[in-house]
Amino acid sequence: MVWPCPAPGFRHRPRPPTVKGMAPIPTPPAQPDDTPQSYVGLDRHGAEERARSRGWTTVRSLPPGSIITMEFVAGRINFEVDGSTVTRCWVG
Repeated sequence: MVWPCPAPGFRHRPRPPTVKGMAPIPTPPAQPDDTPQSYVGLDRHGAEERARSRGWTTVRSLPPGSIITMEFVAGRINFEVDGSTVTRCWVG
């Protein structure tokens, strides 16, 4: 069927995208089975070593009040370190 269109050269109404033409939704990798609060109170180096041995692929240690990006990264654990002691811990 030809639709009336104000511009020459356009003959057909555009079709919406279909599901089969879209990329599959990715499955995020599994996070290590770990409790972030268990790192609070540890010294920075010990906490980093423990996190890597438990399967965290990225370990980030930050001073209190750091300005950081907040995008979620699977496999990352974050430590807020005051002096040499972990005071806060979160994943992503």
